[in-house]
Formats: sequence, C-alpha cells, structure tokens
Amino acid sequence: MRVNDVETLQFLAINQAAIQHYGYSRAEFLSMSIKDIRPPEEIPRLVETITNRPPGMSEAGIWRHRKKDGTLIDVEISTHSLNFSGRRAEIVLASDITQRRQAEAKLLEITLLQQTILNAANYTIISTNIDGIIHTFNTAAERLLGYSAEEVVSKQTPIIIHDRQEIIERAAQLSAELQTPIEPGFEVFIAKPRRGVPEEGEWTYIRKDGSRFPVRLSVTPLQDSQGQITGFLGIASDITQRKQDEEQIRQQAALLDIATDAIFVQSLDREILFWNKAAERLYGYPAAEILGKEANFLYQETLGELEEAQQHVLEKGDWYGELEQLTQAGRKIIVESRWTLVRDDENQPQSILIVNTDITEQKQLAAQFFRIQRLESIGTLASGIAHDLNNLLTPMLAVAQLLPYKIPNLDERTQQLLKVIETNTKRGADLVKQVLSFAKGIEGKHSIIQLEHLAWEISQVASETFPKSIEIQTDLPQNLLPVFGDATQLHQVLINLCLNARDAMPEGGVLSLSAKNIVLDENYVHMNLEAKVGHYVVVTISDTGIGIAPEIMDRIFEPFFTTKDTGKGTGLGLSTVMGIVKSHGGFVNVYSEVKQGTKFKIYLPALEGEQAIIGNPQLLPKGNGELILVADDEAAIREVVKASLETYNYQVLTANDGIEALALYAQYKDKVSVVLMDMMMPSMEGPIAIRTLQKINSKVKVVAVSGLSSSNLVTAARNVGIQEFLAKPFTSEELLLALHRILSD
Repeated sequence: MRVNDVETLQFLAINQAAIQHYGYSRAEFLSMSIKDIRPPEEIPRLVETITNRPPGMSEAGIWRHRKKDGTLIDVEISTHSLNFSGRRAEIVLASDITQRRQAEAKLLEITLLQQTILNAANYTIISTNIDGIIHTFNTAAERLLGYSAEEVVSKQTPIIIHDRQEIIERAAQLSAELQTPIEPGFEVFIAKPRRGVPEEGEWTYIRKDGSRFPVRLSVTPLQDSQGQITGFLGIASDITQRKQDEEQIRQQAALLDIATDAIFVQSLDREILFWNKAAERLYGYPAAEILGKEANFLYQETLGELEEAQQHVLEKGDWYGELEQLTQAGRKIIVESRWTLVRDDENQPQSILIVNTDITEQKQLAAQFFRIQRLESIGTLASGIAHDLNNLLTPMLAVAQLLPYKIPNLDERTQQLLKVIETNTKRGADLVKQVLSFAKGIEGKHSIIQLEHLAWEISQVASETFPKSIEIQTDLPQNLLPVFGDATQLHQVLINLCLNARDAMPEGGVLSLSAKNIVLDENYVHMNLEAKVGHYVVVTISDTGIGIAPEIMDRIFEPFFTTKDTGKGTGLGLSTVMGIVKSHGGFVNVYSEVKQGTKFKIYLPALEGEQAIIGNPQLLPKGNGELILVADDEAAIREVVKASLETYNYQVLTANDGIEALALYAQYKDKVSVVLMDMMMPSMEGPIAIRTLQKINSKVKVVAVSGLSSSNLVTAARNVGIQEFLAKPFTSEELLLALHRILSD
C-alpha cells in the first residue's frame, strides 16, 4: 500500500509490505515518484491515465512495476482519492499477480497444446460421459472410422464401432475375472477403469462402411478435482504398425514441452534413431544425413564423459549434466544435457532420449563475470600486500640513505653495499607501485588529452628503437575526441602493449597502432559487462606474432603472471595496463589466435565537447527505404539489428539460418539491397549461403558478420568476394556506416 501526490506523482507514504516487496528503503521510496517504478514504455500511458482521470474518481487496473533489482512484476492496483496533509493524493492498494498471470498463461498454453495434440494425433481419441455417450471424437477417429464428429457426439456410444461378438466374449471374461456379472455392453470397456485398473487390449473397429481393422485400445477414467469419475477416455491405434506408432507416440510425447531444444533418440549402441529440427539447427547436420550413424562424432574429446553418462542412465534411468560437443562447422559448444531411458513393452531398455540445451553463450558471460571478480579479488589482495611491503621498504630505504651521513668514515666497500641496498629497495618500491596500479590505479594529474598525439609519439619511439624486421603501421585520424586522463599513465599503457607486441614477434612482423571514435550503444553494452553507453575512443594495438594460447587467456592480466623466460619480465605489464585503464573508466578487450597474432583494444571514455558531434547518432547516414535481409541464428541480435535499421529508414527481413535466408532472398531478390549474413550459423554456414546467393544474383551485396574476428573468417569472406566485414559486438554506428559504404559503392 502507498499514498502518492496526484499532481507530482511523488510518494507520500509507504507501508512495510511494499518496502519488503520492492526492495527500496522507506527513505528511497519517499524520494521517488510512481514513474521510478514503472518501465519507461509505460510512462506515457501512466501520464495519460492520471491526466484524464476525473478528480475524486477511483480506478482499478493492471500495470507493470519494476523492483529495485530490476525485476519486472505484474501488479493489480486499485486507487482511491483522499486528502493527505492538505495535498490532493490517492491511496493505492497493489497486489503482485505475476505468478497468477504466469499460471493463467501456462493454463492457456496447456489447453491449446492439448487441443493441438488431440487433433494432430494419428490415433483415435474418443471420450464419453459416465453413461457412455460420446463427448469427444477427434480428427483421427473421423478419418479412420468414417463418421463425422457431428454424427456421433452426444448421440452414440462406442458400441457402434465395435464387434458385437467381441463385446459378448469380453463380458464373459470380465465376469469370471472380477467375479461379478458384467453386462455385454458399454460396461465391458469401463468395468476395470471404474475399479482403478487400466483397461487395455486388442479389439476390432468397424468403420461406417462396414470395413474392419485391428486396434489396441486403452480406456482410462476421467476425474474431476475431487477425484470423482466424470467419464472415460478411449485411445486406440492401428496395430498393423503398432511398434512404429508406439515409438512415434513416445517421442512426440517427450518432445511436446521442449521442442525448441535439440532432441534426438539413440539406440543402446549409440546409433541415432531420431533427430529433430532444433538438433539440425544446433549441430548443422540434417536428419537425412545423421540418421543411422553413431553419435560419437558429436563428442570427440569427451568420450569418457559419454561412457559415464550412458552407464548412469542404464543403471538409474536418467542422467543430467553438461557436455562439450562439436558442431558440423567444428565449433565447440557447451550443452545442458538430459538423458532418459526408454523401455519397450516388456520393460526392457530400448533406447535413450537425449534433450540438449545450448548454454555456450551463458557460460561465456559467466566466465567473463567470474574473470572480472577474480581480478578484483586479486587486486584487493595485491593492494594489501603492497601496503605491507611499503611499510617494510620505507625504513630500509631510509636507513640505507641515512647511514653514510651518520657514519661518514665508512670504507668504500661498505658504501657500495649500502648503495646496492638503496638501489634494490627503490626497485622494490617501483614494483609495489606497479602492483598498486593494478589494484586501484595510480593517482596522477588528469587533464584533457588528445590521444592521437600520444599514440603518434609512441609510434615514433617504436620506429626508432624496435628491430627493423618489425614494420610499424599507424592509422591515427586527427578528429579523435579528447579524453580526460593522466598522460604519463596512458603513455605507459601504450608502451607496455607495444613492448609486448615486439616481444611476440622475435622473427619480425607487423605492429599496427590505430585509433578511432566510437559510440557504444545498448546493443554493445548488452554483450559486454564492463561497457557503458556513451562516446569512447578506442586505441587498437595489434601484432602478427605468436599469439596467446586459449588456456592462459583468462590469466594474462593477473599480477606476476608471465610466459616470458626468467629475468625477461616481471609479469606486471598487463596488470598495470588493466589497472590504469580501469582507473580511467575504460576497459580492455583482447583477441588472439596462436601463430596468427594478438589485438588489444583499449576503450577510454571520451569527452563530449564540440568534437563529440562526430559520433552523434542523429547525423549517421540514413537509408532511403532500402530492404535489408538480416540472417543470424541469435533472435536477440536479429531483433536489435532490425530495430536499429528501421530507426534509420531501412526496411528489414530476418532469417534465422542460411537456408531461410536463401528462401527469402529468392522471393524478394528484386527488392533486397543488401544481405547482412552471419558467418557461423547452423544448417548452412555463412560462406556457403553467400556463394549460393551469388549464383542467384552475381551482383548481390553482402556484409559478413561474425562473433569471431579471426583471420580465417575474414579470409573466407574475402574469398567469396565480400568487402565489408563486421565483428560482433558491433555498434549501430558501425552497422550503419558499413551499409552506407556498400550501398554507395
């Protein structure tokens, strides 16, 4: 419950239940207005509702609220006007109905699903009331028996489709079995179900035209919420193909709730028996190609885990865990895997149903989060150690400098030893400063800095001092936005990275130093935990050296971690870079491939002065209504790109894989101006799809996109004639400029 001012919408009073539910303190609530707990998209409707509400009128309705932790909830509210300390206000009673609405949606989903199952089933489903009058007669029953639902529903009993002699014989059998007289009629089907025993057996169904076919019929009672029998349900299948039908039924039943996951069935010898569409999309193998093959190729390096999983499912009936797998394109993925043992009619193990959910992106984000946490923890520890070391080094340095003055007649050897102590103490102090720069940054004198000048100086130093076998390339535009920082510290960042690049190329190579303005939007921030929306200057230092092995990538920013030989590095260079960049409000991205090279990107917040107009999204090139085909297997990326392009006057078609992209292009090839093609998608990889597009239209314009900015992918794009390449995550600015360039070509 709360009270708020009608005119300002400011909270005037709040009860304890609201405080506990929303997560804000009372003081926080009283400093906020209704708008602060509403999603931005609902604010216009809120203002309109309050503006148009007659004074003194009560109102009820359902709104969305946002808790302090960002969780959105559905709330049913009722408002009543009142005078609060002389102010026109309203008291609002709010009830969280999130779970209720979720339950209602689930109930509707289940109802629709049940109706779909009923009509899509390949077996007859007939339900009756307690007296045997037919209540439900599904599509399969109409097709197999020749009667329409209108002919039998509420008019007939199932007796009309049964052989009279079989009913008489079954009545005699049941009378003996149950030791009670059973009349030869509808009672033969429900005698056991009435007693809580399933009725299942073989019968002969008679069609409307008099033809017959054998079925296996199962009858079960229908009960209300109190457990009272309200009717009966009979399900029958044509047993001429019983085994195939039963297998299909089990598979369909298992797939119903999880159709978006990769689902396949394998025999106990790992032969693949079933492979759904989601599995085709995830792994890239079509069902026609995969059925009948062993599943071992999906696991490769994790066959030991496969053995353990299969043994567990055979012993316990199910297994749950995470597995590393390989797609057709050679991409490693991590799946959340659920295995269930399927048994035959004799309850013997027959096959294994496997449901896999791709959690690769989730794992990558978690790893990024844990990496940040680990570096913060190491920084905290390093800071404490550095403090203690400084306390130890301070008196040592003071004594080493003081003794020559206190004892002026020291011999030359003693003076040299004191000088050694002083020199090494200062070196220790310098190391401590570097540790502190990682832990919490070095406090320096900040001023407005033009990075192109600083980077140019570094490139000149490198050109003059680095081996001639290393070629220095620069791309430093004059219109870079200024940043606010310490020139000495940023100089150290660039020097450290250039020295690392030099050391990574002992046989020579290319060292590139470039910079550009960039605007990081919500799309980019969603894909990078350390980024914030706004203007940045990104400085890129890349080399063509030995690269960084994937297994040590997560550790390169840790203090004292180094791969260099003993005596050739302290292991503080990159940790110092990280500390300085973070102290400037920026972040670092690293891309590397073994034997291909490494690229460090330093993102520093830019000052948005007169030069900031360069990155103003309002001045980005707009489209002229051109139709863009966006092909990407990530739904979130498709939606964000679609929204960005439509904002800038483009029309958009979207496809979730290469095959769908080809179908859409074939349909709209005279209208599509550019195809934005992800290079790594299931079903059909980007390069294959691009080559197929070029066969349809040799002049098709394509922008290649990938989350892996590897040289192999760029080369693959170049090989099929692609001139524009975007690396994920990309900003709206990069996307629009790429489209502008290719459309202007």
